[in-house]
Amino acid sequence: MAASALAAGAGLLPRETAGAVGFQKFRIWDAHCHLGGQGASAGRRAGELLAVARRMGVEKVLIAMGRTPHLADPTPAQLVEKNNDMMAALDAFPKETLGLVYVSPKHSAASVAEIDRCLKHPRVVGLKLWIAAKCSVPAIDPIIERATAHHATIHQHVWDKAGGNNPGESKPEDLAALARRHPKTQFIAMHSGGNWERGLRALRPVPNVSAEVAGSEPVAGFVEMAVRELGANRVIWASDVGGRSFASQLAKVYEARIPDTAKQKILCDNFRKQAERALRFKKN
Repeated sequence: MAASALAAGAGLLPRETAGAVGFQKFRIWDAHCHLGGQGASAGRRAGELLAVARRMGVEKVLIAMGRTPHLADPTPAQLVEKNNDMMAALDAFPKETLGLVYVSPKHSAASVAEIDRCLKHPRVVGLKLWIAAKCSVPAIDPIIERATAHHATIHQHVWDKAGGNNPGESKPEDLAALARRHPKTQFIAMHSGGNWERGLRALRPVPNVSAEVAGSEPVAGFVEMAVRELGANRVIWASDVGGRSFASQLAKVYEARIPDTAKQKILCDNFRKQAERALRFKKN
């Protein structure tokens, strides 16, 4: 297929160009991005990230964990450093970025303090939890309760590896157990567990968990199954840049055999509503 045909079919042109010729069909907000880039400032890395995002028609990106290397088991001081990186990126590009405060169940008190500090920033809208400890551990409850008080969404990495998870790495079942303990809190299952056929079924009975479709190969059927099992209102698009590309992750939704109305919810509207919930709370 010719490059022009691919662009027309996939909506990959920048908004200012695509809108003029009718190619840009959807609003796109990316719910999972990383800065990468040791040795460059957070603002510079954000600028490089956004330059690519604009070319792909992505309107807004959600940034977490600061610059690489990512720290699987950060100390309280390292959490502060990573979150300062994140907020520096947001300050450099206030119109195109949102952020997540990185926290750890191993440091509940320090994490609660970071939630209070970082959620004062006008564009930090949620929490990022990775693999320091499983999200089902009781020590995480004060973190979830404080986030809930801020109307913030919890973005939890979940994976189900054939060779076995890392010691602190959560599976979708761990997140489902946590979400049942906190039914008033909104959660996003990052990656849908990797093994998404199992992950989506584990998440299906828990209505306050949305499935994120980032960070795996653009295999046919993933998004269709997510919509079938959870409904289009509980599916959220994201890229996991720089571990993955915008293009490969957008293809999952562009090529899915679902209505355009569902694609628009997945590419922007579902995540935007959760982010705007936190943003409205800041103004009250």
